[in-house]
Amino acid sequence: MSNPWLALDLGTDPAERISQVGRAHELFVTGERPVDQVRSVVADSWRRSVGALVSPDSTAPIDLSDGDLEAYRAGHPLSRVLPIFRDLLGGLADDGAHIMAVCDAHGRLLWVEGHTSMLRGAESMNFVPGARWDEAHAGTNAPGTALAVDHPLQIFATEHFTRGVQRYTCAAAPIHDPATGRLLGAIDVTGGDHLANPHSLALVRATALAAEAYLGSQGPQPAPDTATVSVLGREDAVLAVGGKRVRLGRRHSELLCLLLVHPEGRTGDQLGFDLYADDLNPVTVRAELSRLRRTLGPELLDSRPYRLRGEIAADFLAVNRLLDHGRAGEALAAYAGPLLPSSDAPGIVRLRRLIDGRLRTAILTGADPRLIQTWVTAPWGADDLEMWEAYAAALPIGSPARMLATRRIAHLAAEYGLATSVQRRRH
Repeated sequence: MSNPWLALDLGTDPAERISQVGRAHELFVTGERPVDQVRSVVADSWRRSVGALVSPDSTAPIDLSDGDLEAYRAGHPLSRVLPIFRDLLGGLADDGAHIMAVCDAHGRLLWVEGHTSMLRGAESMNFVPGARWDEAHAGTNAPGTALAVDHPLQIFATEHFTRGVQRYTCAAAPIHDPATGRLLGAIDVTGGDHLANPHSLALVRATALAAEAYLGSQGPQPAPDTATVSVLGREDAVLAVGGKRVRLGRRHSELLCLLLVHPEGRTGDQLGFDLYADDLNPVTVRAELSRLRRTLGPELLDSRPYRLRGEIAADFLAVNRLLDHGRAGEALAAYAGPLLPSSDAPGIVRLRRLIDGRLRTAILTGADPRLIQTWVTAPWGADDLEMWEAYAAALPIGSPARMLATRRIAHLAAEYGLATSVQRRRH
């Protein structure tokens, strides 16, 4: 069975594959949408690109420049491992046939390095520091798609969604915070068709692992009673305690969130109501709490009432604190998606709606076009009609981006039977 993350199977003719995928790409972008001849990871990415209204002829936008870019990347965690990237990939970046690039978790390119001749070609398609290369802004590409699927992969020539990038082949791997599992960004190598081999993918993956190992070795280690909980954009919680990571089951993830928002403690009946509403079974709740205590340890979970002990941080609590201080941009940057999105426990549903509603209101009230764009191009905001209308209103009249946004608004209104703001004003 072939490796789905590699662009070419052994023995495949690159030129023939370029033509085959190129024909599928042209049919796809003209509306026929066949994907039989395309890897599933690429086909799924093409669909996400279309859903985000990326044009096959678009160019990645510049998100940060000059002083803003310098300040942002100087404070980014990946700046600490830049020497590792240069040590392991610098030879490739200087050979005149490759580019090394590092991006953050939002697809912003932080560093792009290589031979002058390669950098000139990269500049022509805005593959430059400060540009946004996530799928929502640049379509299918190795760093953007590696972030989207959270896995090392290659994107080969015509597998790129935008035509201006199809002369390149790339290999990229995501990089995580070793303590919390939070996605920090990705490392990428870009070059010609010769990159479509197992060695390039192994190299970027090894570089990402080396960076994570270095980050994990730096600074003071967490104390035994220190814990970090990550639940945003995840089906299950990840608990990091003393440098070890544990993935919890659904019910334990829900219990942990409920205890985090009630530091004063909760009775078994209160927790049961938040989990099951009218279907409360005290025996079931006690059994779940007993199993959770074995997972967390008695030093982290107390009883009578049930409450968490020790120093515990959580990503959703950090977002709420940022919103409390009016820092909507930082809150959005820290927001990886809805809290336990598949949970239907009443207490979790209320908490999820509260966080989403606070963040959404802060973005709408602030009317910052960059924040609104980040929201509507994220999976959780792609169908938000009101936010799309705010985004369109912030764009120059007649601009291609505004026209695309207007089309999206009309599509959403028709799909959900809703009235647009213009229609509402008419009535």
